Formats: sequence, structure tokens, C-alpha cells
Amino acid sequence: MGNADYEYPSIMGEQTGIGIHKVEIPPPQPFFKSLKNTVKETLFPDDPLRQFKNQTPFRKFVLGVQYFFPIFEWGSRYNFGFFKSDLIAGITIASLAIPQGISYAKLGNLPPILGLYSSFIPPLVYALMGSSRDLAVGTVAVGSLLMASMLGNEVNAAENPTLYLHLAFTATFFTGLFEVALGFFRLGFIVDFLSHATIVGFMGGAATVVILQQLKGILGLQHFTHATDVVSVLRSVFSQTHQWRWESAVLGFCFLFYLMLAKFLSQKRPKLFWISAMAPLTSVILGTILVYITHAEKHGVAVIGELKKGINPPSIMDLSFGSKYLTTAIKTGIVTGVIALAEGIAVGRSFAMFKNYHIDGNKEMIAFGMMNIVGSCTSCYLTTGPFSRSAVNFNAGCKTAVSNIVMALAVMVTLMLLTPLFHFTPLVVLSSIIIAAMLGLIDYNAAIHLWHVDKFDFLVCMSAYIGVVFGNIEIGLVMAVGLSLLRVLLFVARPRTLVLGNIPNSMIYRNVEQYPNTNNVPGVLILDIGAPIYFTNSSYLRERISRWIDDEEDKLKSSGETTLQYVILDMGAVGNIDTSGISMFEEVKKNLDRRDLKLVLANPGAEVMKKLNKSKFTETLGQEWMFLTVGEAVEACSYMLHSCKPKTSEDGESQKWSNHV
Repeated sequence: MGNADYEYPSIMGEQTGIGIHKVEIPPPQPFFKSLKNTVKETLFPDDPLRQFKNQTPFRKFVLGVQYFFPIFEWGSRYNFGFFKSDLIAGITIASLAIPQGISYAKLGNLPPILGLYSSFIPPLVYALMGSSRDLAVGTVAVGSLLMASMLGNEVNAAENPTLYLHLAFTATFFTGLFEVALGFFRLGFIVDFLSHATIVGFMGGAATVVILQQLKGILGLQHFTHATDVVSVLRSVFSQTHQWRWESAVLGFCFLFYLMLAKFLSQKRPKLFWISAMAPLTSVILGTILVYITHAEKHGVAVIGELKKGINPPSIMDLSFGSKYLTTAIKTGIVTGVIALAEGIAVGRSFAMFKNYHIDGNKEMIAFGMMNIVGSCTSCYLTTGPFSRSAVNFNAGCKTAVSNIVMALAVMVTLMLLTPLFHFTPLVVLSSIIIAAMLGLIDYNAAIHLWHVDKFDFLVCMSAYIGVVFGNIEIGLVMAVGLSLLRVLLFVARPRTLVLGNIPNSMIYRNVEQYPNTNNVPGVLILDIGAPIYFTNSSYLRERISRWIDDEEDKLKSSGETTLQYVILDMGAVGNIDTSGISMFEEVKKNLDRRDLKLVLANPGAEVMKKLNKSKFTETLGQEWMFLTVGEAVEACSYMLHSCKPKTSEDGESQKWSNHV
């Protein structure tokens, strides 16, 4: 075929009997209009401002208030039937929140009373601003452990408890600030970099670490390592065998057995969910009575001790903005904020799917952020929407976020009247409650599913797990996110290119490996490019296309079939292209010209055509070599092979082709 000029008939579509349509170049748009559309698609894909269109100023104000405070939207439809359901659900989750709150505060090396404070104010804020009907707000074990690990690397909670407490409040403030910023600027997609595989591995690893940390309470040990890796924890446990307290161990394993039995019964019979929900509070009550009667605190069983009576004191003056550890507090706040958002939004969306309603992820981020900002000023630490508490709320039949208000009021009554009753609560019961809750976070079934479906996702999952268990939480998180980002880069830098063939008796062209019965088109190589073309993959695509051509020519040469004449690139999946990609096309065209081959483009999108036109590549290639579909491109190439004459031909004869596609 060579570089000779061809007579390309303008009526080729009529002669082939196939409608050949011209690929249009989109009309030019002003720069600022194009920028506006790009920003809108990136940051506002759900078009949250649509509801404000064509509304009066007063109506816009009302809609704005309802947007940031959804309670004013659904509150007008609230009725007594909803309240009865929310009342039962709120009391039920309060029975779980009280012991869990105390337990998780101890896990974070914070005063136990902070766990109750954090189950009072933040749920009230979320009830006003949250959009989920089922999310139950409170502290979480993983967040508590993460805060203890990151702050504990700089400040020892036992040696300097006041500074540690102030840093915890400061980190919580920056968590809230970070979450509000993500939601307000519509940057929630950043959290999506924590893939499902990452979360499964990270949560499983963190749960394993938390369980191992609770051996201190179960065995009644006084001195324990501050490290979180499994080697350090086991070394600390088995180097103190002479200090193990059998009384504490027996008590701990008995309550753990009771908690696991209650969970098992609730799973077998979902209507008995209240047994599992009430089990932690029942354990606390029974453990407290047992210790009080037997005076077990005098025999090595550690107890909580005095809890301060009264509701949350203000802590706004305790925020340590001028501390030399401010950088640590900011880093802790951001990392814990990402984890809290990932868990809270995932839990909220899961239950919203069950009840067939929608929650706005960016609006949820603002709600989470505000409850942490307000919480940091009222003696609370990190809160989000934990799965265990939300599952109980869902199963208890909650209808709206009023269940959070009921829970908060129940915790308030506890703070004002009942805190002295927790004086003799044994720490070993709290350890049992934490272990029972954490066992549910080790989702081995999800890991097995990842192995069967996607080995790379399984590798990401296990990297997160191993990094957390054998390193620390930060290492596990960095490893998992790093591998996830590496996979994204591989998808972009090494896009799939496939050879397409014709499905018999159709104009459909599909992957020859997926559809082995497809037919090759003589003299034509059809390649599908499966990603946008950027500087990261342009060199790879140039080399890969060249290799496909080499392989095809070698195959045709060995079989003695028709020589390769055309290379069609299916651009359907190429949503965009940059200048490096355009340069790649220019190089590919020059390379094909040297090899007496013709480059043909099929189905280029609007953005691609706009840039190819501006770069003059459409003129270089010739717009007649651009087609709407692969089928039209093949028909045109087939016509050219058998009906068009090169101007340099001496005999005027064109080769006949009998096997028309």
C-alpha cells in the first residue's frame, strides 16, 4: 500500500451499501465555560444546587437550612409511631453505648468518663445534621487505638495524663476540621482511596491488635508494653507469667463466653437481637455486683474506680494550639479522620441501601466534622458511626435519627445520677466487651472472597493486616494505601489493549480471547485501547501497538494469508487525551507509514476529537480515516482494499476480494 495517495471516493458509503457517517468535531466552548463544566463534574456530580433553581429567596433559605440541618426536613413528617420505634431503639443502643464508651476510652488511654461524654454531645449534633436514619454515633475501638498509638509515641499517658488529654482534644478538633473541609469543598472522593480490600485488612489487623492488647486486662497485668505489634505484646505477656492473676482470667473468660453466646443466639435468631445488645451492659452490672459482694478488688481484680458525676465540662480552653506537639495532634487528627469517615460513611450507605434511601456522603462529612469539633470543645474525643452500634439500632427498628437523641438523653441521665455505680466495675469485663466486639471485625469470609475474585485485592488486604499486626497501625495503613495507589497507577500506566474480531453474522467486534469464535478480518488489525491516553501510558501504548502489529504480521507471514494493510484503533474507551498522547499518535502514524500501513481511528469521543483537531492531527491523518464505529471502519477498509486504485498503479487493476465481511 505504501505512502501512495489513494483515490478515496466521496460516495464510498453508497457503493458499499453501508452508511458511512462523518465523525463530528464538537463546537468550540469558551474557556471559562469549559472550566466550569469540568469543576462541576469533578466536585458536584450529584448537582446539590439543583433544588435551589427557580425558587424564591425565602424558599432558597428554607432549603439551605434543610440541607445543612436535615432534621428540619423530615421533622415535619415525624409522628408518634416513629417515636415509639425510636424510643425502643435509643434505649437499646444506650445499653450498648455505656459499657462500650467506657471500654474504648480505656483503650485510648483516656479517662473512662470521656467515653460517656462522647456518647452524649456528638449524637445530638449528628441528629441535627446527619442524613442517615440508622447510624448510631459513638466512639470506636480502632479510632481509639489509633489515637493511643500515634499520641503515645510522643507523650506517655501515664506520666503526663493532662498533656495527653489535651492533645486528644486537639486531635479531635483537627479531625472535625478536616472532615468539614472535605465535605464543604466536595472532596469526599479522597476517602475512596481506601478501597474495600484496604478496609477489610486494616480493620482485621486493628481488631487483632486490640484483642491482644486486652490480654493485659484479662490476665490482670499491671505493667504492659505500649507497642502494638504482635511480637512485643506476646513478649510482654509471656515474660510476666508469674504475675498472671487466675481470678481475673477466670472472670474474663466467663464473661467473654457469655458475650459470644449472646451474639451467637442473636445471629441465629435475628428477632433476639436485644440479647446481644443488652449483653455488654448486663456483663457490667453482673461484674460490678460480683466484685462488690466478694471484694475482688482486694484480690488483684482491677476496677474502674471513681467516675466524675455530671455532664460534659467545657474543654475549649484545653485545646493545645501552642503546644510543641501540635504537628503530632494535626497528623493524628487527619489519619483518624480518614478512618472514621471511611467507616462511618460505609456503614451509613450500607443501611441506607437496605431501606432504599440515599445519603449524601459530603453532607455526612460535614455532620461528622461538626460533631467532632463541638465534641472537642465539650470533653469528647473521636466519634463516628460504628458498625456494631448502628447494626443494633437498625435491628431495633429505628425510624429516624431521634434514636440518637434518646440514646444521648439516656447517657445524660447516667452521667448525672448513675456514675457512682460504676466504681466497682472490673476492668476485665471491659476487656471482655472489647474482645467480643473486635472478633466481629475480623472478616475472614471477605478475605476468602477477595482471594477467589481478585488476587491483587487479596494482596492489598493481607498487606494491611500484616503491616498492622507485625508493624504498627500507621505502617499497615501506609502499605495498604500505597498498594492501592500502585494499582491505580498500573491501571492508568498499563492500560489493556485487546485484539478485536468479528462475531459471525453481525457487525459486532469483540475481544478474540473472550469470544474465540470471532473471525479475523483479512488485511485489517483491530485494536481496542481501554483507557484515556496520558503522559503516563503514551510510551507504553506506542510500544504495545507496535508489538501487536509485529505479532500480526508474523502470524500472517507464516500462514500465507493476506498481508496486513490497515490498523484500526477502537477509541471508545478513550475518554480523554493529553499532548503526550497526541504525540504518540503522530509517532505511530509515522511508524505505520514507513511500514506501508494505514492508521484508522474508530469511535473517538468529543474531548479526544477536540484536541486532535486543535493539534492538526485530524489534518495529518485525514478526517476520512476517522469513523463512528468499528464496523464502519472495517467496511471502509474492505472497500479500499478491493475497489480503490493507487494513483501510481500501472495496470489499473484492483485486487478482487470475494469474502466480503
